[in-house]
Amino acid sequence: MKPGATGHRRAATTLVNFDGIPGPTHNYSGLARGNLAAEKHAQQRSNPRAAARQGLAKMRELAALGYAQAVLPPHERPNLPALRTLGFEGDDAAVLARAAREAPALLAACSSAAAMWVANAATVSPSADTADRRVHFTPANLVSHFHRALEADTTTRVLRAIFADADRFVVHDPLPAAPQFGDEGAANHTRLDAGDGRAGVELFVYGRSAFGGGSVPARFPARQTREASEAVARRHGLDAGRTVFAQQTPAAIDAGVFHNDVIAVGEGPVLFCHEHAFVDTPAVLAAVASGVGPAFRAVTVPAAEVGFEDAVATYLFNSQLLPRPDGRWLLVAPADVRTRPRVAAYLERLVAGGGPIAEVLSFDLRESMANGGGPACLRLRVPLTAAERAAIGPRVWLDDALAADLDAWIGRNYRDRLVPGDLADPALVDESRRALDELTTLLQLPPLYPFQRG
Repeated sequence: MKPGATGHRRAATTLVNFDGIPGPTHNYSGLARGNLAAEKHAQQRSNPRAAARQGLAKMRELAALGYAQAVLPPHERPNLPALRTLGFEGDDAAVLARAAREAPALLAACSSAAAMWVANAATVSPSADTADRRVHFTPANLVSHFHRALEADTTTRVLRAIFADADRFVVHDPLPAAPQFGDEGAANHTRLDAGDGRAGVELFVYGRSAFGGGSVPARFPARQTREASEAVARRHGLDAGRTVFAQQTPAAIDAGVFHNDVIAVGEGPVLFCHEHAFVDTPAVLAAVASGVGPAFRAVTVPAAEVGFEDAVATYLFNSQLLPRPDGRWLLVAPADVRTRPRVAAYLERLVAGGGPIAEVLSFDLRESMANGGGPACLRLRVPLTAAERAAIGPRVWLDDALAADLDAWIGRNYRDRLVPGDLADPALVDESRRALDELTTLLQLPPLYPFQRG
């Protein structure tokens, strides 16, 4: 587990947060077992327009603060090709009507807008860490849930369209779509470094070993396998001495911590985590500290101050850590952290304590939170050098002009209410396609969706 030497200095990188845009079919179907928020709000009315604008508001404010911010487009939903593969025939309206009548759960799965949580889109290793000095992406196969496994193909196309320069980027195929290689993307991966341009330490967190060994949760499934994490590390060409594999605590998974990013977040030399985030938290922290060096700071939250229930209810750890000019860190959290007295009190003590986290900035993300995703779920972290940033051609960098265009686009194309029964409406298909067709032009992307490619 212990990382090795610090390696050679390489070109300086800037962390870019690529946020997903919630799609026009954002709804509460309660599809994800073990995601307590999704289960709690199943079948309730959603507001796709508000979901998209809440995410955009977070992006705009962070960009205004000087942080590098980019966007990723939604997926096409309903996924009519998937429904046809499952035996529903006829034109679009006939497919929707029959699916709604005979298999509403399948219609809901094929209409999921969960791709908005791009922390699950892929695992990313920056060029500072990889053997060939290119940025590597492995799109997640998300095989633990059918509605999410549908995302892998589109995610791969989107990433290849944006990171198209083969001299600087490698977008791999997803891992084999089998339970033994269940891969949930960056939600179970964290990169830490000392900020000195040297290779970082990549921390992969898994819930179970596919071929036995170790304890497993009793109530909810462990989605990520160690074997998947090891495969991603190999294909990215990572230094084995600077790669840490850690098992998530089974009790945390059973409490609703379905991904590691619900119980830990790290950036630069700082890891903010619950004391029971990992099976052997002290050993994990020691391994990371060995690789990062003296700059490493672990902010470990005692269970006596914030228990699993409060952590899951508020998504305290499903936050973003962003560097401030003074060398300390900003914690970007959901507004829900203010609603639980114990969590709010802990944050007050944390900020006042003089440690690495100096400030908490909270956002209203209630539409995402009701489906089980906070600020960290909505973004994919991509560390890039200046040359790598310049190699990205599409109009995905968020500035005032793009933010205004996206806000107007949302207003033109999104409904302000949606219930599961609306998923059978053929008009929703037309609305979604029109929105996505317009968006690809707006973002200067090539055709991404089956309806665009014929």
